Amino acid sequence: MDMHKWLSALLQLLILIPGAASCYLPAKKHMKYTIPGTSALCAAVILPYCFTIASLHALFSINIKGIAFLSLVPFFFLYRRTMNLDLPRSLAVYVGVCAIETFPAQFAYAFDAAIHPESGAADFSLEAGLFQLALSALLFLAFFFPATMRFSRAVDSVSLPKIWYATVALSSIFLVFNILATPLSYSTLHTGRMYGLFLGFEAIALGVLVGIYALFYRSSALMLEQAARSQLLEMQSQQYLALQEHIRQTAKLRHDFRHSIRLIASLAEQGDTDSIQAHIAEYETMLDRHAIANYCKNAALNALFGYYHEMAAAADIRTDWNIRLPEPLPFSELDITWLFGNLMENAIAGCRTVPRDSRYFRLAAEVRHGNRLYIVSTNSFDGKVRKGKDGYRSTRHDGNAIGLSAIAAAAEKYGGNAKASNSDTEFFVDVMMEIDATKAG
Repeated sequence: MDMHKWLSALLQLLILIPGAASCYLPAKKHMKYTIPGTSALCAAVILPYCFTIASLHALFSINIKGIAFLSLVPFFFLYRRTMNLDLPRSLAVYVGVCAIETFPAQFAYAFDAAIHPESGAADFSLEAGLFQLALSALLFLAFFFPATMRFSRAVDSVSLPKIWYATVALSSIFLVFNILATPLSYSTLHTGRMYGLFLGFEAIALGVLVGIYALFYRSSALMLEQAARSQLLEMQSQQYLALQEHIRQTAKLRHDFRHSIRLIASLAEQGDTDSIQAHIAEYETMLDRHAIANYCKNAALNALFGYYHEMAAAADIRTDWNIRLPEPLPFSELDITWLFGNLMENAIAGCRTVPRDSRYFRLAAEVRHGNRLYIVSTNSFDGKVRKGKDGYRSTRHDGNAIGLSAIAAAAEKYGGNAKASNSDTEFFVDVMMEIDATKAG
């Protein structure tokens, strides 16, 4: 066996390792198993595969590129088996990473052509293999933060299949083109200005593909923000209608107040104190019924709390809310409404799983230690949960609990964390967020 040829092929195949890791970065919250468990499973498949294909190449000169391309299908099914993610999103992430990984190969061919101009792709050198592996690792590091902190939000929140299939189609164009554009003989790259054109075209293509992904993320972020704003506007509209009704009822109460005064005066002349007390108690009940709660000074949040309080009341859920938020808000309005919205929606959904006389929802939010906002939610529920190694899973659909993931993401954005737990009858969510003391006031 030609060891030089074997080692060169092995290095060429080992880009599967950073490629596999890149597939999990934007979808880390949807992994079925723990990171060590998934890593061990991938290593158990990828390493024997690499050693076997490298050996076959060294012994029989099989086409590595063709075998690797055909292997994309079984590797995708392996990826799907380790994820709790629907087909459109998992396929979009997988094909996108494959498309990106073709560029280190193309630049490695150009590097190989520079140091071995008489060779070709079939005789890929050891130096070029090292170059390709190093470039692939650098791309992984470059995309680590955008994939885990930004693109993952799109994977978690955007569920429209047509959008994801569109990205699959675009990524596939770059993937197939780079496979077809591999220079079989390096002499073609040294014809005229072909070498410079090849490098320039690949660099531009990589920039365009990254730009498409950045544009997709920005578009999805704007779409999510618009959806959140639309929901807030709907809640504010309902709060406005409630306020109008409150004004109408208050005017009626003021009109009726004169009659109440006359009635109380008449009862006082008769010495009927019991009837006076009963009438006053009834009047207070009427005032409480038509009162508009003011949870905080922020209009959007106040509308949000009012919206979910009305929803809880309609479902006969007893509420005990103590909301004390810092003023002015040291967080993005969309972030904090996104957090509270998911928190209250999940709690109310949990309460609806038990009989009406057992429904309650306690919510507290206050600043402690001067620079931390603590949010504690407790609600009744039927005790039925689905758990994976990475946390709670949704009981309403296949996959992770998206609401809890959104709460955790919002908390982590501000240096905090979110922890969910449960007993047989109660579900708890504890959130902590760091506050900039200069903004909290």
